[in-house]
Amino acid sequence: MTSSRTALAALGVDTAFVVVFAATGRLSHAENVLVGLWTTAWPFLAAFAAGWLIARAWLAPLAPVRTGLPVWAITVAGGMLLRAATGQGVAVSFIVVAAIVLFVFLVGWRALAGLVSRRTHRRPVRAGSDAERVG
Repeated sequence: MTSSRTALAALGVDTAFVVVFAATGRLSHAENVLVGLWTTAWPFLAAFAAGWLIARAWLAPLAPVRTGLPVWAITVAGGMLLRAATGQGVAVSFIVVAAIVLFVFLVGWRALAGLVSRRTHRRPVRAGSDAERVG
């Protein structure tokens, strides 16, 4: 069972990454981040919220496959659909870049956290143990 603290932390990390994605996009086009951030971010934030609900992400918030992949797919697809529905650009190059960046942001940090967790939770081999004598 996952603690609500872990789920809230994961929700916060994901939300921050979606906002960073939108801000970075605005900066890369030399646009004012503060003025247009909401315009760029809201379609992805809305789709991201739907992704969290549909994937029931709070049940396994750190799982890259069970949670990260569906949240990512819904965020990208839903964000693009909302952008198209509101007359914002959805050029193929933007879709590709958004898909890659959001994959790294929404799936990548979970995979990295899992690797770090496994690495820091390995049991040290005791002197004289069976693991040491094999060979």
